[in-house]
Amino acid sequence: MKKIALLLVAAQCTFFSLSAQTPGGRMDGAVIARLFPQGVNSPEINNDGSVTFRFQGPNAQKVELNCQMFEGNKPMEKDEKGVWSITVTPEKPDIYPYCFIVDGTQVADPQNPEIFPNEGFKNSIVDVKGPQPTMQDVQKVPHGKVTYKYYHSDLGFDRPMCVYTPAGYNPAEKTKYPVLYLIHGMTDTYETWWKVGRANVILDNLIAQGLAKKMIVVMPYANPYPEMQRRKLTDRYDPMNTEIVVKEIINNIKPYIESNYNVYTDADNRAVAGFSLGGRQTLATGLGHPELFHYVCAFSPAIFGNEWNTNFDNGTYSAPEKINKEVKYLWVSCGTADGLCSASRGLDTSLTEKGIKHTAHFSDGGHTWMNCRDYLETIAQKLFK
Repeated sequence: MKKIALLLVAAQCTFFSLSAQTPGGRMDGAVIARLFPQGVNSPEINNDGSVTFRFQGPNAQKVELNCQMFEGNKPMEKDEKGVWSITVTPEKPDIYPYCFIVDGTQVADPQNPEIFPNEGFKNSIVDVKGPQPTMQDVQKVPHGKVTYKYYHSDLGFDRPMCVYTPAGYNPAEKTKYPVLYLIHGMTDTYETWWKVGRANVILDNLIAQGLAKKMIVVMPYANPYPEMQRRKLTDRYDPMNTEIVVKEIINNIKPYIESNYNVYTDADNRAVAGFSLGGRQTLATGLGHPELFHYVCAFSPAIFGNEWNTNFDNGTYSAPEKINKEVKYLWVSCGTADGLCSASRGLDTSLTEKGIKHTAHFSDGGHTWMNCRDYLETIAQKLFK
């Protein structure tokens, strides 16, 4: 212990000695570079809108870039210092997940702290901005707040969620707000909608411009199976079964929010929306209980086969006449290059044939969060009006 203490004292003395050599007690750049060698700069966004990715791997035999800017992987080139690099230009500014493939193994960018929340492999994220700010860019407007909360589930344990409250929200005041329950996709988490989907930033900007009403956004963790398995409460994994999540939203999450936040408690001020598996859960929650949710918005919902009809037949969705009576706004959207697009078109056709009022939107692109951010921006302007 004495030896360790002496080493720490010696290190501190060296630090302060070096600090004293520069005006204001600060170490200059040359000293910092010698003591703490810098890693490579990655990702580097260039003035022309291109992005340079770098990976330090002198012993690697092959390094590739995998990024949603393009399909497949692109080979990277190695320099004499063992740094692999590649410069690419996206078709348009946006937020892109990416990773390196190092000798066949996925690796997140060790130089980039921005990580895609996910239950499995976690990609890095690069935010390529355009010449003009968009709704997903942080702007000089009043900002809301995202907080981490836990509620007790009927499953027998506490479960996490994130809650966005708009700028000006004060729990001590009596002003009430509508609520949007926003559900992530398969293998995503309760953090994904704000860390990748930028839900908080989009709402901040829309509200500041008077394009959306002030609302509270609840982002639950819509997959209880990992924790259930860890606690040995089940040995199955059935994410397509929406029953558990629907019950949690209605029986646990909604009561928690309505007991702990200044919110309206009527269906006119309650919306549910979600992406992919979250879109499937959204339809089961909203169309299954239209008396509780008057706004239902599904982004690329994970429905398969003939479920757009069988879900009405088996009681997952309510009767068409009840949906028409209760739901004020029903939105179904999907990218035309999305593998789930045919199912969304089938749902659109089925809703039309059943006489259920709805809006269908089919955009370019695939099963991506780039589309999700656009969809959220669109539907947020329609809610609670």
